[in-house]
Amino acid sequence: MIQSLGAWAPAGAAFGAGILAVVALALLWEWWAERRRGKDVVEQLRSFAAQSGTDRASETLMRSAKIVEARWIRPLAARVPHLRDLANTLAQAGVRWSPQTYLLITLGAAVVLGLGAFALLRLWVAALVAASGGACLPYLYLQWRKTRFIRAFEEQLPEAIDLLGRAIRAGHPLSAGLKMAAEEATEPIAGELRRVFEEQRFGIPFDDALMGLADRIDLVDVRILVTAIMVQREVGGNLAEVLDKIAHTVRARFTIRRQVRVYTAQGRFSGYVLAVLPIAVGCAIFLVNRQYILILIQDHLGRWLLLTGAVLQILGFIWIRRIVNIEI
Repeated sequence: MIQSLGAWAPAGAAFGAGILAVVALALLWEWWAERRRGKDVVEQLRSFAAQSGTDRASETLMRSAKIVEARWIRPLAARVPHLRDLANTLAQAGVRWSPQTYLLITLGAAVVLGLGAFALLRLWVAALVAASGGACLPYLYLQWRKTRFIRAFEEQLPEAIDLLGRAIRAGHPLSAGLKMAAEEATEPIAGELRRVFEEQRFGIPFDDALMGLADRIDLVDVRILVTAIMVQREVGGNLAEVLDKIAHTVRARFTIRRQVRVYTAQGRFSGYVLAVLPIAVGCAIFLVNRQYILILIQDHLGRWLLLTGAVLQILGFIWIRRIVNIEI
């Protein structure tokens, strides 16, 4: 029994070393990419200074500032739709990763988890499943950070709309209202409104700046707000009244969503219990009778059963989450 437990120590050490190697490689890549981006910015500024009398130079500079992906990612992003919004997802998640670093971390996590699972279970199927799970871990982490960002933005959106409406009622133009709302609001919505104001101040058309906000923030309420402002700029009307109605609609949707979360709380709690219960019971039995649990690892059929149970647990948890996640 002690020999069986001792066999896990080298595997755990190799797994930890692999994770540290992936993190070190990602940091080294990010440092090199940051130096390269700094050199590119210096070259652009020198070119802009040399051509400082022309409007075309400033236009080229603003357009080149938007290009954040490497050239080799563009063909891949054209085939994989999720990579097209990777830069926005990284920005909303609040991480300082480049798309190249994200792909490197994804590949490293897949390789390390796949090799670790094969070293422990000696099953290629387990290695493939673990590699797939490792590749999904960075994506799930980004989605979790992005969800926090979207929820905070959505909670602050009605107040920001009210600030914008009050600024317009006071006689300020829409651009100045955005600046005032950005100064009074808190992050993350203050940064997004400030970005819209700065973009239109530096020469980008106001409609394009608003469309950029709708593209960066994946919220229906933001699209409604942008559409209302653009329509009002085309046909006219009382923008302050429209903003008040939008703020009321956002608050009403928020109230309904909280009621739905209360109604589905039992289903979410059941999903958490069903996901944690097998692991807790397995750990308890391992402490009471280790040899009883080690059969699942030492025997070939036990490994298959362990792998099948893990896959079914993950599928069941995802299925329950899909059932209780009701869109409003």
